Amino acid sequence: MESYALIALLPVIAVMTFLVVLRWPAVKAMPVAYAVTFVIAVGLWRVPLVQVLAASLRGATIAGTLLWIIFGAVLLLFTLRESGALSTIRQGFHGISEDRRIQAILVAWLFGSFIEGAAGFGTPAAVAAPLLLVLGFPALAAVMVSLIIQSTPVSFGAVGTPILVGMGQSLNVPQVESALAQAQMPYAEFIQQIGIFAAIPHAIIGTLIPLIMVAMMTRFFGHKRSFREGLAVWKFACFAGLAFTVPYVAVAIFLGPEFPSLLGGLAGLAIVVPAARKGFLIPSGKPWQFPPKQEWEPEWIGSIAAGPDQNQDHNRHSLFRAWTPYLLVAALLVVTRVPFLPLKSWLTSVEFRWSDILGTGMSQAFQPLYLPGTIFVIVAAMTIWLHRMKASEVKEAWRDAARKLAGPSLALLFAVGMVRVFIDSGENAADLESMPLVVADAAARLAGAAWPFFAPSIGALGAFVAGSNTVSDLMFSLFQYGVADRIGAPHLVILGLQAVGGAAGNMIAVHNVVAASATVGLVGCEGALIRKTILPMMYYLVAAGILGLLFSYIIFPQVF
Repeated sequence: MESYALIALLPVIAVMTFLVVLRWPAVKAMPVAYAVTFVIAVGLWRVPLVQVLAASLRGATIAGTLLWIIFGAVLLLFTLRESGALSTIRQGFHGISEDRRIQAILVAWLFGSFIEGAAGFGTPAAVAAPLLLVLGFPALAAVMVSLIIQSTPVSFGAVGTPILVGMGQSLNVPQVESALAQAQMPYAEFIQQIGIFAAIPHAIIGTLIPLIMVAMMTRFFGHKRSFREGLAVWKFACFAGLAFTVPYVAVAIFLGPEFPSLLGGLAGLAIVVPAARKGFLIPSGKPWQFPPKQEWEPEWIGSIAAGPDQNQDHNRHSLFRAWTPYLLVAALLVVTRVPFLPLKSWLTSVEFRWSDILGTGMSQAFQPLYLPGTIFVIVAAMTIWLHRMKASEVKEAWRDAARKLAGPSLALLFAVGMVRVFIDSGENAADLESMPLVVADAAARLAGAAWPFFAPSIGALGAFVAGSNTVSDLMFSLFQYGVADRIGAPHLVILGLQAVGGAAGNMIAVHNVVAASATVGLVGCEGALIRKTILPMMYYLVAAGILGLLFSYIIFPQVF
């Protein structure tokens, strides 16, 4: 079976080789990676051709929903650019702090985490990266920091979807129910406990993410190319980290998995923004800046011009009026995703479903009114009235947004198609499990009692290929439960590590990288981004693995 596991890894190896080693753009790499996966599925896994085609069509449908989110995010950005609000927003952040390190922490770490808690599914990068671009960040730096924060808040993104849906659906089987009955633990409590055992390691590891984020920013995009310039704000960065992770873990323990990221981000903003205005823990001296724009490397720059060189009149709007569209986005994302309000059920009731694709039994549904892209478009339309825009300005915004979809469309189509063929390879004539499960099973046999160290990596593998913590949990939660059974490790700890790894893998997930890059006009730099974001992901996985061993055998060996 080990030989099959190595073969099953080839699609992942192909993606990493083409994007990271050979530095191909995703628009070239992903069709080839899709072809590799197609050949393995049909030739070795003996998946029926119609099944592979159905999985590919399913992926195309998912890619369409991602492109809608990208379009909405870019449309809102261009609408604010044309209305003059971007200039006002930029000036407002400069009013808090002119230091780019502080701006990155406020926008990406805190505001991005809040948006993740509300919407999930890559939305934070679609919001934070354009905002950082507005502030004058290089496009590549804006996407990098926005991807790095796609870690700690992700397990509780979209009001807890990875835990409630990813874990909740995959573990709802007789094997687990019988064990819970013997332990006298209700299923709902079991799922909530998984959330707690995900939040604790996340909080420990994630507290350093703002510091790592700014250190990488100064190392790769600073004039001196130095980690030291980022580490110089360690006091403020750790303060901002704790301002999010302390309420985050408290909410997970006392309220459940729906609100840790959402309320943690909100609490962090309420604490850190006033502190930043007063200069609390911010080093004295000249604020850190990027090099002059004329010194930027070509790959740093996207095709969307939203930086400080724009000739916009920032006095056209008050700061509150300029921010109103983004505040509306945050408010609408929250009220449409809170389960105790009727809006969620109303919006999700409008569903388009492609059932029994090509007669295979596969289906794919999407709820157009519930997608974050729809909220972006609605708010962009409202902005026309709010900012008293001219017809020519509106036309320019829509035209530019439509043009920006051309680059990422092909890459996303093949990236998500490859993912679906990889995941849906379980229906085959070779009597094999799906490719990701074959890889995971081989890893578990090799690791033995050391499995808690490697459990997060399986979650990251799932997120890398699927671009989703939720899908990773759906794929691997039951498998992780079974491994915990075989080696006598605490189920809750191992499942928590699965969620942590699934969140960390989002930092390098291909279609997350492609989608985030598209919002700032970057095409062809996906490999450069993955080479950078793989570093904080490795920190996350190694730290989670060490905590996994400590939790399993020393701190929490007696939990279920």
